[in-house]
Amino acid sequence: MDTKKILSYVDHTLLAQTATWEDIKAIIDDGIKYETASCCIPPSYVRQATEYAGGRVKICTVIGFPNGYQTTATKAFETSDALDNGADEIDMVINVGWVKDQKWDELENEIRTLKEICGDHILKVIIETCMLTDEEKVKLCEIVTFAGADFIKTSTGFGGGGATFDDVALMVKNVGEGVKVKASGGISGLEDAAKFLEIGAKRLGTSRVVKAAKSAE
Repeated sequence: MDTKKILSYVDHTLLAQTATWEDIKAIIDDGIKYETASCCIPPSYVRQATEYAGGRVKICTVIGFPNGYQTTATKAFETSDALDNGADEIDMVINVGWVKDQKWDELENEIRTLKEICGDHILKVIIETCMLTDEEKVKLCEIVTFAGADFIKTSTGFGGGGATFDDVALMVKNVGEGVKVKASGGISGLEDAAKFLEIGAKRLGTSRVVKAAKSAE
């Protein structure tokens, strides 16, 4: 798979607590230049980023990030606010504690609530695979499908582990029709990215792929 094709699947990401506007602007410039799927940035920069990007690259942001244990009402407000500020795509974090408590209905209802707010905007659901058993991952594939989200995503990158080939293969096998898989966290470069795509991922959350593309120029 050629580099340009790989880059078209990348959510070029910067979510560090120390990120400044100059850092965000650089991410957007790269996203535009390399034609990435989106740029994923903190919510506080969405309005400014949307105005700066001017439709040249999609702006993605995160909800309930990184721990996911905010109330559903809080996540709903965050989502509405992000969309009002111009976000094109939303990546939400589930409440992992609810998974451990087997609160499946609450998880499904929360995802469905946020998808209703998103409407035609893409909603990706971060399940933090490094904290889950395989059985829990399979169950969440089912819940994300039933709730009507567009993607299930492996990781925040802040939870102590990132995407693995085994997890992505498991998720691809168990999601329902219309739900795609996003691999995120720890993708080391172009070779890694290509393998995740070959396994079946349809998005990649990373900053390293663009860096690798720059190095190869």
